[in-house]
Parts: sequence; structure tokens; C-alpha cells
Amino acid sequence: MELNNIEKIIEKYLEADTSIAEEKELRSYFSSENVAPHLEQYKYLFQYFTIAKNETSSKSVPLKPRKNHFKWLTVAASLVLAIGFYTFSEVKTNNQEEEALQAYYQTKEALQLLSSNFNTGTEKMLYLNKFDNTKNRIFKTNH
Repeated sequence: MELNNIEKIIEKYLEADTSIAEEKELRSYFSSENVAPHLEQYKYLFQYFTIAKNETSSKSVPLKPRKNHFKWLTVAASLVLAIGFYTFSEVKTNNQEEEALQAYYQTKEALQLLSSNFNTGTEKMLYLNKFDNTKNRIFKTNH
């Protein structure tokens, strides 16, 4: 009965369908001395896994410290973007100030032109005022 069970578990193992408990059962079966002759070929496989699991390296592997070049690269990129935005906003602010000053001067010039035209019109109105005074004198004297 146990041999049939082991054979079924081996089939499942080869299809990668075994659980950890079943694999443990296979390791314990193949580590014992009484393995069925037709399953002897699998004994070496499980012995290899047992030996490989217990192997350790006597060589020490020096670990290199991680360098954070990428971190510094992102910091540098952020600084470049911040400086770019600041510079662009300063240029834009200067341009807005220049445009506002130019608009002020144009408005001032237009108002001076309007004022001079208005003054010219007012001077001509003075002649009408003189005409009106003269007319009133004539009509008063004739009445």
C-alpha cells in the first residue's frame, strides 16, 4: 500500500502537483535504506536535494554599497525644472510690466490727442459765444 502511495506521489511530483507534506514524505522515503529497486533512480535525485540544501559556501561575498546616482539625478532634474519655472515666470512678469507701461504711454498719448482736439473745438465755441454776445447787443439795441 505504501509503495503504491509513493508511486502516485512521484507521478504528482514529476507533474509539479505535490504539496510540501507530500514532498517531505518522498524525501523521508528515499533517505531510508529500503527503497524499491524500480524506484532506485529517484533516490539519487532526492539525495542530491538533501545534500544541496545542507551545502554552504566558505567564500565570503563582499557586498558593494548601493550608489544612489538615480536619486541625485532626480534631485538635479527637479532643481533644473524649478529654476526654469522661476526664470520663465520672471521673464513673463517683466514682459507684463513692459506691456503695461507701453499701454500706459499709448493711453496717455491718445488722451493728449483727444484733449488737444477738444481744446480746438472749445476755441471755435468761443467764436460762437462772441457771435451770441454780438447778436444779443444788436437785438437789444433794435428793440
